[in-house]
Amino acid sequence: MARASTGGVQSLQRAFDLLERLADAGGEASLSELAATSGLPLPTIHRLIRTLVTLGYVRQNSNRRYTLGSRLIRLGESASRQFGTWARPFLAQLVDQVEETANLAVLDGDEVVYVAQVPSRHSMRMFTEVGRRLLPHGTGVGKAMLSQLPRDEVRALLARTGLPAYTPNTITDAEELVASLDRIAAQGYALDESEQELGVRCVAVPLHGAPTLAAVSVSGPDSRLTKESLARIIPAVLAVANRLSAQSTHPTTP
Repeated sequence: MARASTGGVQSLQRAFDLLERLADAGGEASLSELAATSGLPLPTIHRLIRTLVTLGYVRQNSNRRYTLGSRLIRLGESASRQFGTWARPFLAQLVDQVEETANLAVLDGDEVVYVAQVPSRHSMRMFTEVGRRLLPHGTGVGKAMLSQLPRDEVRALLARTGLPAYTPNTITDAEELVASLDRIAAQGYALDESEQELGVRCVAVPLHGAPTLAAVSVSGPDSRLTKESLARIIPAVLAVANRLSAQSTHPTTP
């Protein structure tokens, strides 16, 4: 069934709905699959898709299936930069509270990409920089975001990416990772226990209601992010994530 209309130009709403359904399908689908998920008539879908193909926002493969087009990349990159710019003051306040590096990351396709960061004032800082891309299974932000997805979608993503070991602590078994997501969703945060980089601990909290899957995190050396300090840091990260979530659809100055 088509997603509910909120007024406006119907054809524009339907076109964006089809783009979102292509994304939900992993970036590729046939017309009949789009008809099944959207509830729109095939002639309507065909007309809208042909327009999107002409504009470059959708591409037709040789197997006659449709994929998201390259013209969306520029829009996505610009939106990510704006999202990161808007969130940076919140991260700065988090750094003032916990005195460790704060990050914002989004899920872009099958990868985590960092879109904003405010470094700590310590001489020993983290080296995850804005624009860096990683697979989600080995990061706190990635696991936090995966916890918000249906588990069959998580399994499909992991099947596409694999679970390479970044360190001896990286979870490399898909079912073990999937099983951990229920616990992460219940407690509201994920931990990276030197799974991406040895000697580094990270706590990450997913955003709710953001325009894309996103998570905020605090990272630092495990000598400073001890189990005792996490008791102070986790509530601070949860609070900032809640503020970001509440304002994500209508950004304002914190």
